Amino acid sequence: MKKIIALAAAMLLTISLHAQTEEELKEEQAPKKAEIAKLQGEVDALQAKIDALPGWKKGVFGTIGGNISKFDQWFNQSNPNVSSGNFGINVNAYANLKREKDFWRNALSANLAWVKFDDKDIDTDSDDFEQSTDVFNISSLYGRNITEKLAYSALGEYRTTLLNNFNDPGYLDLGVGITWLPIKDLVVVVHPLNYNFVFADGDSNFESSLGAKILVDYTRKIGAINFKSNLSAFQSYETSDLSNWTWTNSFGYTLWKKIGVGFEFGLRNSPQETLFYTLNTLEQADATFDNIDTEIQSYWTLGLSYAF
Repeated sequence: MKKIIALAAAMLLTISLHAQTEEELKEEQAPKKAEIAKLQGEVDALQAKIDALPGWKKGVFGTIGGNISKFDQWFNQSNPNVSSGNFGINVNAYANLKREKDFWRNALSANLAWVKFDDKDIDTDSDDFEQSTDVFNISSLYGRNITEKLAYSALGEYRTTLLNNFNDPGYLDLGVGITWLPIKDLVVVVHPLNYNFVFADGDSNFESSLGAKILVDYTRKIGAINFKSNLSAFQSYETSDLSNWTWTNSFGYTLWKKIGVGFEFGLRNSPQETLFYTLNTLEQADATFDNIDTEIQSYWTLGLSYAF
């Protein structure tokens, strides 16, 4: 009995000593955490001053995703002999020049993807990777400061596809107006004088027109997070059927070194593209702007990201 009591007392003493040791370690840890937080605040403040300095600021981040698979005689599924896969890549890049009296902001974005579904039991289907997503946009904005937050500006923006039907259609916006810089990293462009050039091969329904250009861009890096949201809209003065808008959002979160998780989604509306698709792909010869519904186009990409 005495041995049991002695053993229990020893166990209680050990637990007590461990609890005291852990508590002491936490007390020792607390001021070090406070010191780290203070130093991080000083580092962030210095980085903010660096970002505010004149000169070039450049960056690139993107998303890569894909998978492949092959089944042979897998009779548990409806297509037992299939080779399939998909691959996609998304890139966002910028190069911005800031000076005392003016600025120059340049941006490029591309989203490309391929898919494959080859049923070995069907001789007529394709065994190649086919293009599924094809988005390319490049823009350049120059501004001459009026005040700290307002500037006279000129914008050139070009949008097309790269893998298929390059420049068919292609859109080139050239315009002048005002740029508003309400907060850091947010740019609002309002150009009431803008011409939207539309390029297309052959006899098509695409038309160029004069109108207003509105562009809103927010690009920022916060710690391990890269974020970009861009809305680009053209409003034709002739008719809304010649107008269009595109809204894209990209996120990248770094998990280890420069590798992380990336996600992008985009929305687009273009009555001219809807009519072209209805006439040429759906082969509805009697289609017009008046008897079709303009669909909202969309895409999204999820995969590994890499911050350059």
